[in-house]
Amino acid sequence: MRPAVAAVHTAAISLDARRDLAVTGARGSHARSDFLLVRVVTSTGVEGYGEVSATPLWSGEDGATAAHFIREILAPALVGRPLTPVGGLELLMDRLLAGNPFTKAGVSIALWDAFARTLGVPLAVALGGPYRDEVPIKLSLSGDGPALDSVFQAATAAGFGAFKVKVGLGVAGDVARVSRARGLAGPETFLGADANGGWTRSQAARAIPALTEQGVSFVEQPVAPADLDGMRGLRNLGLPVVADESVFGEADLTALVRAEAADCVSLYVGKSGGPGRAVAMGRLASAFGIDALLGSNGELGIGAAAQLHVACALPALSREFPSDIIGAHYYAEDILEEPLDSDGRRVRLGDSPGLGVRPRADLMREFR
Repeated sequence: MRPAVAAVHTAAISLDARRDLAVTGARGSHARSDFLLVRVVTSTGVEGYGEVSATPLWSGEDGATAAHFIREILAPALVGRPLTPVGGLELLMDRLLAGNPFTKAGVSIALWDAFARTLGVPLAVALGGPYRDEVPIKLSLSGDGPALDSVFQAATAAGFGAFKVKVGLGVAGDVARVSRARGLAGPETFLGADANGGWTRSQAARAIPALTEQGVSFVEQPVAPADLDGMRGLRNLGLPVVADESVFGEADLTALVRAEAADCVSLYVGKSGGPGRAVAMGRLASAFGIDALLGSNGELGIGAAAQLHVACALPALSREFPSDIIGAHYYAEDILEEPLDSDGRRVRLGDSPGLGVRPRADLMREFR
């Protein structure tokens, strides 16, 4: 008999970002994460863990809304149903709850984790991989003048050696910020630029050539998410264009492909609605010659582990652009019993079943 979903529990978690690494960009600042942890228990006693890494600025969700929807809508529908196929449970969640991709992704991560633990294999194996056992990573830099210097010093002290600079705040200031970052990092260090949709087309057209002179390797989401025509035109200015806010689900990715609007897509487990869907989107992008990397919404340890397994399960992961699997590096504390194997340059996949991680004992007592 197939194992069934026996229970779904949640635990609120709120953590401050490290003050010396907190990011500010065109969409605001991310200095605190009010997230939600999810625990799924199967009828055979296997437990799976997930994380709702949601912020209101991104999708109108946070830990409080996620807890409500999981408790009142999703959990009652999932309990008693067979654990497999997990994709069928994801479709059920879609029928019951419109939008809220990060909330559904948190539950999906826990379901996939329980499934992989039931099989006794790492999640990356259950997702069809792994195609690699380590993933290069980078960290975002923001701030101006001495503030940027301090962030860079903290980032390098944490081991990071590849970066993207937050821009989209005004062309002159953006160019000055990237120039200062280049001076700090040196001519050979990997440096990208992320506008978070903050430029108009004309601003982007002025900024991109100037950033090219600074040796920037890509520009991420240069204009508004819906302006696919503008993104297509900007690809001709000499820098690869990475799509982030333009792509949540498969329909968005299909529109991006048809518009020829990007060279690379930043996939999120949260935006996609879960690990399986993120891998499917990566395969779709690859089929049309579009690179993929794993982007970040400030995930804690559970979310970062899901990012890692998805990145390792993708048949094609960008070799040019590092991913954003930063996890506990961004926070003053780690929520995991044992940390991910990350030195700031790369994060490495283990061979334990499922996500291979578990929340700390004190956090386990918070599940309700």
